[in-house]
Amino acid sequence: MKRLYTILFLLIFNIGFSQEYYVYVAAESDDQVSILKFDGNEIQETNRVSVGVMPTENEGPHGITIDPSGEYWYLTLAHGNPNGSVVKYSTENNEPLLKVELGLFPATMQISKTTGLLYVVNFNLHGLMKTSTVSVVDPEYMVEISKIKTGIMPHGSRMSPDGNFHYSVAMMSGELFEIDAVDLSVKRILSLDTNKHHRNAMHHSKVKPTWVTPSPSGKELYIAGNGSNKIFIVDVQEWKVKQTIETGEGPYNIAATSDGKHIITTLKNEGAVSIWSLDKSKQISKIKTSTQIPHGVVISPDNKYAFVSVEGVGGEAGKVDVISLEKLELVDSAKVGKQAGGIAFWKIAD
Repeated sequence: MKRLYTILFLLIFNIGFSQEYYVYVAAESDDQVSILKFDGNEIQETNRVSVGVMPTENEGPHGITIDPSGEYWYLTLAHGNPNGSVVKYSTENNEPLLKVELGLFPATMQISKTTGLLYVVNFNLHGLMKTSTVSVVDPEYMVEISKIKTGIMPHGSRMSPDGNFHYSVAMMSGELFEIDAVDLSVKRILSLDTNKHHRNAMHHSKVKPTWVTPSPSGKELYIAGNGSNKIFIVDVQEWKVKQTIETGEGPYNIAATSDGKHIITTLKNEGAVSIWSLDKSKQISKIKTSTQIPHGVVISPDNKYAFVSVEGVGGEAGKVDVISLEKLELVDSAKVGKQAGGIAFWKIAD
């Protein structure tokens, strides 16, 4: 009888403390955003939101981010006439609240927990090959308060852990930019092609950096060199590349675990995800995604799972894959809209 009570207690304990993970993902070719729930075994789409204004035009939802409070989510609509925009939504009912027009093809973005402002890179995909900008937006009123000039086709961008700096990489000029989040000025520029500062950004980078993310300590930056098949690790204090890692073909996005032990990279040209141990300075696993062209990756705050958006090819649906970082295996996947790209982690719920 005592053993039966123990089994019943364990069952109740496990049920009572089961956790659910929620993510948002944008489908660029379908003008849709999906909300998904993962219960530790299965991932399911719980809601799909139609976005955009013109039903006859593809407005290209590209980047997505969630307010630190978890109350709002923000979506870049890359296509517009002539410019793209950012739309603010409520996570309570996923209804649009406010919209602001920015530059050509706004892409990735994040809110600083220090200033409370939203920093958005204008990728300028369809414009001329010239230096572009980072738009700074007041997210309460959705008003652009500044445009900061950076490089050619700035794409991947993230805030420092303390919220004091914004980092972005310009794909075609091959540069890393550090912006002071408070005074809204560029503080430092690093060329990833030469590992030296330079003023003439008007060239085509061989590195083609597509993403940058800081380490949890803020002392290092991890950069995906999509054209060089390398990850660049930059020492923030010294402002120089301290290490490069050979990744495989087409590293695109990078996420770091909050314990600073691992980085996860999507390999766009291989249809795979690479998991690197920073302690061991080596790849510990390469996992094939459920379909082709993996795009974005986010990690749950408990470091148990990586959620990967996978674009798919042709007219097939995009997917969100769940990878266990403990077992180093693909756990499950769910279909979403076509060309799944921007992905954001929302919350863990008991």
